[in-house]
Amino acid sequence: MMSTLDTSGGIHLFSGRALGLSSPGDKVQLHADLAQDWPHARDHYNRIGLEHSDDIIWNVDFEELTQYSSEQISVYFFGYAFDHDQESAQRLRQVDNEWYQAVRYINSKNNFMELAHKLGVAVPGTQCFSNRAELGNLEAFSYPCYIKLAVSDHGVGIVRCADSAELLSASEQFPKDKPFQIQTEIHASAFLNLQYRVTSQGIERALVSEQILDGCVHGGNRYPTKHQPWDVVEPMAQWMYENGMKGTFGFDVAVVDDPEGPRYLAIECNPRFNGSSYPTELAERLEIDTWCSETLSTDYRQLADLPMEGLEFDPVTKTGVVLVNWGTVQAGKLTVLLAGSVEQQAELSHRIRHQWSRQTLAVG
Repeated sequence: MMSTLDTSGGIHLFSGRALGLSSPGDKVQLHADLAQDWPHARDHYNRIGLEHSDDIIWNVDFEELTQYSSEQISVYFFGYAFDHDQESAQRLRQVDNEWYQAVRYINSKNNFMELAHKLGVAVPGTQCFSNRAELGNLEAFSYPCYIKLAVSDHGVGIVRCADSAELLSASEQFPKDKPFQIQTEIHASAFLNLQYRVTSQGIERALVSEQILDGCVHGGNRYPTKHQPWDVVEPMAQWMYENGMKGTFGFDVAVVDDPEGPRYLAIECNPRFNGSSYPTELAERLEIDTWCSETLSTDYRQLADLPMEGLEFDPVTKTGVVLVNWGTVQAGKLTVLLAGSVEQQAELSHRIRHQWSRQTLAVG
C-alpha cells in the first residue's frame, strides 16, 4: 500500500495474495476488509490441498510488525515502509540496511542501466535524465521510443511516443524534478520474467515465465517457456546477492528474434515480489508444471457468490483454477492460476469468463 500507485482504489485488498505463500505456523497480516471472504479463501485452499497459515492478524499497519520483531519478516517490498514510518522502523531490530540499500538502488531504472553497463549486461538503447531540464533537443531521439519514470510500478509511468510532439506531451506529465529515461523501441517477440530467490543456502534460480501484457501493463504470466537466458542477467543477480539482497526478486527481459537466433535484452529489475511471484509459488507448492496466470473481471463482489462449479483445481489431475489474488473480488477483479495444458488453460479461461459474469443468459 505504501509502494504501489493505487490507480483502481483497491490496493488494500491485495494483501490476500500473501495467504497462498504462507505455511502453518506463520502469522499473516490481512486487511480487515478481507474478513468476509477469508473463510471461503481458506476453504478453497484446503480443498485443493494447499497448506497455509490460519493465524491471521486483521491489521496491515506497519506498526504491527514491531509486535513481532523476533520473527523473520517477509514483506512485498523491503524499503518503502521504512521511509514512511521511520519511528516504527527504528523499533524493528531486523531492519537490514544492506538489503534496504540494494532495493533502493536497483529499484531505479536509471541505476539499473548504469549497473548493466558496468557489468556488461545487454540492454536496449537508453538515455537517462535526472530531471526534465536535461531533456534538450527532442528531434535527436529515435522514434518510436518509450519515456519511463525511473521509479514506476506495474507499467504506470511508461508512455510510448511516436514522435517528438508525443514525447514533449508525455514528459510534461512527469514531475519536473523526477528522474526518467528514454528507451528506444525494440521489436520484441516476447517479454520474460526471470525470478531469483535468496535463501539461507544462498542465491537460487526460481523459473523463467513469459509475460502476458496489456499494452505496457502486466496482465499475467505463462510457464513454461522455451527461453532460458539466465546467463544474460546472472552478473547482475550475483551483484544483488553480494550487496545484501534478500527474498524474492526478478528481471524483465525482452526477446528479439534475429536471423542467427534470439537475442536477449534486460529491461529492469524488480527487487521484490512481482506479478509472477505469487502464481510461481503456488504452482511449486501444488506441483503444477504447466500453467498461466490471468487477472479477470467479474460481476461478483464476494467469494461466497463466485461460481466455482467444475473449475476448481483438482490435485489429482493437476488441472483447474487456483485463486491467487482473491481479496480483489470486492473490486470486481480476481487473479487466478490456470493449471493444465495450453488448450486446457484456454478452455478454463473461456469458462471463467462465462460463469463469472452475471450478464450471461441461459439459452434453451
